[in-house]
Amino acid sequence: MPHVVVMVTTSFPRFPGDSVGTFMEPIATCIAARGHEVHIIAPWHPLVRRARKERGIFFHFFRYAPVPALNVFGYAAGMRADVRLRAAAWVAAPLALTAGWFKAMRVAQKRRATIIHAHWVVPGGLMGAAAAPGLPLVVSLHGSDVFVAERVGLARVAARAVFGRAGFVTACSADLARRAVALGAPEDRLEVVPYGVDTARFKPDPSSRATHRAELGLREDAPLLFTAGRLVRKKGFEYLIDAVSRLPANTTLAIAGTGDLEAELEARAREAHVADRVRFLGNVTQDAVGSWFAAADIAVIPSVRDDSGNVDGLPNTVLEALATGTPVIATSAGGIGAVIMDGATGLLVRERDPEGLAFAADALLRDRPRATTLGRAAREMVDAKFGWPATAARFEAAYERALAFKSLGR
Repeated sequence: MPHVVVMVTTSFPRFPGDSVGTFMEPIATCIAARGHEVHIIAPWHPLVRRARKERGIFFHFFRYAPVPALNVFGYAAGMRADVRLRAAAWVAAPLALTAGWFKAMRVAQKRRATIIHAHWVVPGGLMGAAAAPGLPLVVSLHGSDVFVAERVGLARVAARAVFGRAGFVTACSADLARRAVALGAPEDRLEVVPYGVDTARFKPDPSSRATHRAELGLREDAPLLFTAGRLVRKKGFEYLIDAVSRLPANTTLAIAGTGDLEAELEARAREAHVADRVRFLGNVTQDAVGSWFAAADIAVIPSVRDDSGNVDGLPNTVLEALATGTPVIATSAGGIGAVIMDGATGLLVRERDPEGLAFAADALLRDRPRATTLGRAAREMVDAKFGWPATAARFEAAYERALAFKSLGR
């Protein structure tokens, strides 16, 4: 049956094409496309450029910061290099939690909501659970929330309380689900729901090859590797930079994204004597990310479980790269190994292994027919298994499970 869904989140693309919280928009729009009324509750940000209603979803941004310096709640701004919380985040959190709870409560009451769907168990789950105690609650886990709950005592207590209130929980990888159960998530009300990918946006595009090589000043036959993501520890970009020094001198690596480690990674490229072969593109739109993946000879996702234990549940870039038909080299960190079949839809190497990354890349650059076969198989696999509409249907089923749980008087 159609629901009125209040979706509480701390991240969402702030404008069309934004590279922050990219998976949130297709989740919301595909659920709306299935006939549900979707209301997004998210923190205000100076870069927000959204209409009141877009593509079937309603936006409700809440303000919380009395001074600009405290606009660090959500949008991947609250943590330094995804390893520790910023001092400003500790100050902003009580203000934002209060403002978010109040906004979610008012929208749920005014719109007569039937489901609360909270993203990130802390803080989204906390706001969602408090906003409408009488409504079924679905909590979706994405990675950093579980990491914070594992490391911060107060967050761990909050997560356990939210899990106890939740009618159903989804996690984007089996690794994340296992860790959530250790924190108190109900194993009998939890399901792994991997992200989907927009196969119309991320697709093979032969014309992009010449375009992006011209931007970089490269010859048509010069090997190009591409990766994208925030410049933080768990992305493992330092190992990929080290790998470039082991590849032929005409090989170029392009990295799209910004983050706290930008200066450090640039210095690493200089120390490895590949500064002229590693290009930092900065923040690029989602459409551009797809174009760059399609233009590359190889897409590389060198994710790691960092020294603090943080790891992506399932990086968006994995499915995006696979969808473009470009051969993918990745590690099996987090949920990646459940998506890529080594030797069939991509190549998997060990984490933190520059030699392994270089060996795999060199092998594909030397064997173009094999690279083409891997890319084609990856595209076919994504088409068959990872469309966003199918993912939305699984979230819809989670709503019904939460509703049934609530009907038992829980």
